[in-house]
Amino acid sequence: MTQRMKELAAEIVRLQSELDREIEAGRKRLGWRLRERVVEFEHGVTIAHRGLRTSAARYLKQSTLSAMITAPVIYSLILPVLMIDAWASLYQAICFRAYRIPQVPRKTYIVFDRQRLGYLNWIEILNCAYCAYANGVIAYVREIASRTEQYWCPIKHALRVPDPHQRYYEFLEYGDADGYRERIEAFRERLRSPSVA
Repeated sequence: MTQRMKELAAEIVRLQSELDREIEAGRKRLGWRLRERVVEFEHGVTIAHRGLRTSAARYLKQSTLSAMITAPVIYSLILPVLMIDAWASLYQAICFRAYRIPQVPRKTYIVFDRQRLGYLNWIEILNCAYCAYANGVIAYVREIASRTEQYWCPIKHALRVPDPHQRYYEFLEYGDADGYRERIEAFRERLRSPSVA
């Protein structure tokens, strides 16, 4: 990685920290905070939220025909997502243990907390749970795949990759044969360090 690339990566980390601070400021404006992974609302916010809830019957009545027709197709994706979740968990339980790679903590990526929002009816809560699960599984599997890629092939692509995982920026440049032979074990050892998990 060139010095300029390191500077840009550091700038990305700095901007992410700045974004996190802005998100926290937004939380305060909306009257809530996190305390040990539990959301706490300021007094009165929960009552105000409940007043904004649309009943499930009204929600269904206001739904479009296209939403009603496509809902079964959307929810059918749950089966392959469940299979991917189970298979990825089994994969890392076997393979990561064999190569001494720290396992990805599933609960970090699959987060269910929207059901605590008083302004959502049970249908919206179900929709949110579905999206949280599907996107959480994808993020979980992506982290498993990124650790696998770092172990076996920490080489950047010649072609631009849109939205690469965070490990990708540290990978070797495409065509750096000497670097690959010299540094592959260093990539593996860095992955095995306790700070990865």
